[in-house]
Amino acid sequence: MRSSRAPRRSTVAEERAEVLWIEVACASSTEQHLRRLAVLPGTTVRAAFESSGLVDEVVGLDLEGASFGIHGRVVSADQRLREGDRIELLRPLRADPKEVRRALAAEGRTMGKPRDRA
Repeated sequence: MRSSRAPRRSTVAEERAEVLWIEVACASSTEQHLRRLAVLPGTTVRAAFESSGLVDEVVGLDLEGASFGIHGRVVSADQRLREGDRIELLRPLRADPKEVRRALAAEGRTMGKPRDRA
């Protein structure tokens, strides 16, 4: 019989519950980067991105003034993470999509498939 003073061993399920598994993603104009990380509960978006190592690996990646998203929805850098979150670094658009559509329409073109002109 075990003594009540003996330290209790944690189970594998309890140990897994002490970390959150998340993904960190970013893309340059030519490459996509994805990391799976285990972080502690209470970790913020910015802290997880910094600990992913992508800041050092991706040339020109700057987190100052960057926008972040979780599963495509914009969030603040101070947002606390939940199990299964996928953090994305959101890059600014090169061109305003509305302006591109207007310019194409003025030329009689579309962004997608050509229109049937029956």
